[in-house]
Amino acid sequence: MRRIETDSHIVEGLDALVVADPRLVPVRAFAGGVPLRRTQPGFASLASVIVSQQVSRASADAIFGRLVERVAPLTPVALLSAGEEPLIAAGLSRAKQRTLVAVARAACDGTLDLDALCTVEAEEAISRMTAIPGIGPWTAEVYLLVSAGHPDVFPARDVALQAAVAHAFGLAARPDARALAGMAESWAPFRAVAARLFWAYYREMKGREAAPLP
Repeated sequence: MRRIETDSHIVEGLDALVVADPRLVPVRAFAGGVPLRRTQPGFASLASVIVSQQVSRASADAIFGRLVERVAPLTPVALLSAGEEPLIAAGLSRAKQRTLVAVARAACDGTLDLDALCTVEAEEAISRMTAIPGIGPWTAEVYLLVSAGHPDVFPARDVALQAAVAHAFGLAARPDARALAGMAESWAPFRAVAARLFWAYYREMKGREAAPLP
C-alpha cells in the first residue's frame, strides 16, 4: 500500500477518482488546488488533530499556536512536565486537556506508538488509537490521513466534508456519517485523496479553510 507522500500522488489519485466517478470531474474543477496536507507523525501532529476537534479552523490555528508557544518542544514528556497551566492558557477545553494528557501518558509508557501506527493497516491503527480516552474515529482517521499518508481513509464524521458533498451533488441535506461513508466506498482505494478534494471544494464554496490542521 503506497502512502500519499507527494503532490504527484495527489494528482495520480485525483486522476483515478474522476475516471472511477465522473461526478467528481466538476468537483475537481471547482476545487482548484488540492493540498497534500502532510505532517511528520508523532505526538505534536496528533495534538494538532485533537485541538481541531469540533472547532473552526481559525480557532484551532489560534489554540494550537498558543499551545506550542507554551510547551516547546511539544512532546509527551514536556506536556506532562508542564502541568495544566499552559493547557488552560492555550484555551483548550477540559475534555481536550484530558485527552492530550491521556495520549502523552500512553506515548510515554509505550501503550501508544504513534510512529508504528503509520505502518499498520487503517483498521488496526484506528482500533489502537480509539482505545485511548478522548480519541474517537474522526481523530484517528485524520491522523492517519495527515501523518501516516494513508491513501484510503475518509473521515465521514467531518461536517465540512458532509456539507461539501451535499453541495457538490445537489443533495437536499447533509449526509450523515454512515451515509457519507457508504458514498465514499466508491472512491476506494483513494478515499484520503477524495477527502482532500472535498475539503478543497469546501474552501472554494465557503471562502475559508475547514480542513483540520495542518
